[in-house]
Amino acid sequence: MDVYIILVILLMVLAFADLVVGVSNDAVNFLNSAIGSKVASRKNIMIIASFGILIGALFAGGMMEVARKGIFNPQMFNFHEVMIIFLAVMFADIILLDIFNTFGLPTSTTVSIVFELLGAAMIAAFIKLSVNGENGDEILSYINSSSALTIISGIFISVGVAFVFGLAIMYLVRLFFTFNPATQTQYQGIIWGALSLSSITYFLLFKGLEGALFIPASFIAWTKENTSEMFMISMLIWGIILFALAKFAKFPILKIVVLAGTFALAMAFASNDLVNFIGVSVAGFEAYETWKASGVDADSLLMVSLSKAYPAPTYMLVIAGIVMIITLWFSKKARTVTETEVSLGRQAEGLERFSSNPFARGLVRLTWKPMKKDNHQTSSGFKKWIYSRFTPFKPMGADHQIDNPPAFDLVRASVNLSVSSSLIAFATSLKLPLSTTFVTFMVAMATSLSDRAWGRDSAVFRVSGVLSIILGWVLTAFIAFAVSGFFAFIMFKFDMYGVGFLVLFTIFFIAFTIRLHNKKEKSNANILESTMKTEIIPARQIINSTSGSLADSLDAVADGFVAAIEGLLTEDRKKLREALKAMERLEKSNEEFKYTFYNSIRRIQEEMSEGSRLYLMAYDIEQDLVQSAVFVTETARKHVEDMLGALDEVQAVNIRKISQDLSLFFKDCSQITRNRNHLQYDEIKAKKKILLEEIENLITYQAKGIKNETYSARNSILVFNILLETKDLISISARLVKMYCRLERDYPQVDSLFVITSED
Repeated sequence: MDVYIILVILLMVLAFADLVVGVSNDAVNFLNSAIGSKVASRKNIMIIASFGILIGALFAGGMMEVARKGIFNPQMFNFHEVMIIFLAVMFADIILLDIFNTFGLPTSTTVSIVFELLGAAMIAAFIKLSVNGENGDEILSYINSSSALTIISGIFISVGVAFVFGLAIMYLVRLFFTFNPATQTQYQGIIWGALSLSSITYFLLFKGLEGALFIPASFIAWTKENTSEMFMISMLIWGIILFALAKFAKFPILKIVVLAGTFALAMAFASNDLVNFIGVSVAGFEAYETWKASGVDADSLLMVSLSKAYPAPTYMLVIAGIVMIITLWFSKKARTVTETEVSLGRQAEGLERFSSNPFARGLVRLTWKPMKKDNHQTSSGFKKWIYSRFTPFKPMGADHQIDNPPAFDLVRASVNLSVSSSLIAFATSLKLPLSTTFVTFMVAMATSLSDRAWGRDSAVFRVSGVLSIILGWVLTAFIAFAVSGFFAFIMFKFDMYGVGFLVLFTIFFIAFTIRLHNKKEKSNANILESTMKTEIIPARQIINSTSGSLADSLDAVADGFVAAIEGLLTEDRKKLREALKAMERLEKSNEEFKYTFYNSIRRIQEEMSEGSRLYLMAYDIEQDLVQSAVFVTETARKHVEDMLGALDEVQAVNIRKISQDLSLFFKDCSQITRNRNHLQYDEIKAKKKILLEEIENLITYQAKGIKNETYSARNSILVFNILLETKDLISISARLVKMYCRLERDYPQVDSLFVITSED
């Protein structure tokens, strides 16, 4: 069987996989505003986006965009070399985009494909030059590096432009609209709606229908020459349509804008970015047909034919569009990427997806001081009026509480879509390279900043998230270049064995990321569910939920403590690192619990104020447990990492026994807390007393060793730290059992009010 037909089939399979990972990342571009504003149900939003994708795929010109960019000169490579380049690109693109999807980070599929082509072609050129004994300076004849640099520079310039325009336009629009829907008049909606929809129409003409085979070239040329006239005509037509809808159908105008913008961006994505995912595979198929017809050896036929731009067959575009739609509906990773962008731009506070970093803290501190100073000077009527326009609207009363409210309002969603559409269309009309992902993301972040969504309690986390994603964009180019080049080297070196290895590696890698993503989603599901609920919590539910959570923490601390002590005594650094990671996961869980109980306290009935005290005390106990456990684990790890002296035999025996006794004690406490059997509390008290006496004896023994100069200062500090923190862990766990046993004893069927005293 012809080995190259196998490679062509493999390219087509990889194109299918690349469509899945590509859509999972790029879906955020057109879903962000609609989902964040909850303009409609998720199902209806997906239906509109699906129609946009399908029509965009049908209207696609099908030209292989990456070939037109001229990243490498195909006439310098033979058929065999080109097939390896294309395979390396596809393997690298799938893995790279899947990594970003797994962690919910939007990136540019255009940047990745460009630099993957560049990296694989560079390796192919170096190998070809070395085999032929040619000078390395000849590499420039194989690679069109200036084209790639032009693309990437234009893309990153568009990042700054998008942010500035999004910031300025959102500020002006918010002066026009307030957050309170009751103050928004019908005529305001008509004016802004007509302007926004005209921008979206302009975008569709220049981007959504760019290169479409069904649209006459003369019409596209006319729109480019008569942009102003076309825009004014569009404004007039949309104004009349919106006036009629508002007057007679009473249809919300901003909803029309957001839904139309979602459709337009989805259509443009399918029309233009589709070939980023299948273009390489289509080129491989065309190269194979050219080679097969030539009758020339694969190592001899130069790919001059690939210098032309190949139209993708219509049936391929239709199949690709269907795959994209299916992925849009069923990909969990697409939801994760979308949720990342929505959470960074949401108006309300809550659990943040990103931790702060020193650079973000410095940037926020640098900008916050002048803003704070300016706030003190807002005494004029004009400044007060401006401040009032940016004051979030909060409905008063229980009847106005919204379950799972939108991340931002329709005004901001419409700005996101109209500004993104206008910038992309304008750049396209001037033939300037840009990334739709970069533009839509930066506009969304700029509008959230302008809308004062980044408050004092969230700014540092939002800035940190934006910086992390931008850093990921920079790394995309370097990682894509390196990974694609490395994969090409493997296949040039090991031929079909290298191809087989990369197939297996990609399969196992995707399986691993799916498992990792599912694990992350499962851990976040309970937190998100709790932080979004608004119904009243009965007392019994408070007791059940907190006792179960704390019992799990006791089990985790027991396992981590024993692992840390064993790692210390055996000087096993790997075991200590694993124990520390387990404690850090527990610490993160405790941080997430803060937002859970904050929202839960808001949902407790007024007459059950003591239920709030139970949440606070549960959090306090878990925090004490985690801090002591982390301290012991970190102390043991540092001692071993610094190669300090090991404990002697007597100390090791004593510390191991205490560790095992503590583990058993924690297991007992966990079981009683989970079952809340108050009759067993006396047993816990007795065991606590025995354990504390054992620890006191060991402390006395260590003190005598210091006086006899048996133990060094480092040795004593280590032992005292472990023993004192162990005492704290015992006392905390006993206090936990006492609290729940007292609740179960005094209020066995509690469903309303209960009282917790500080002694608990």
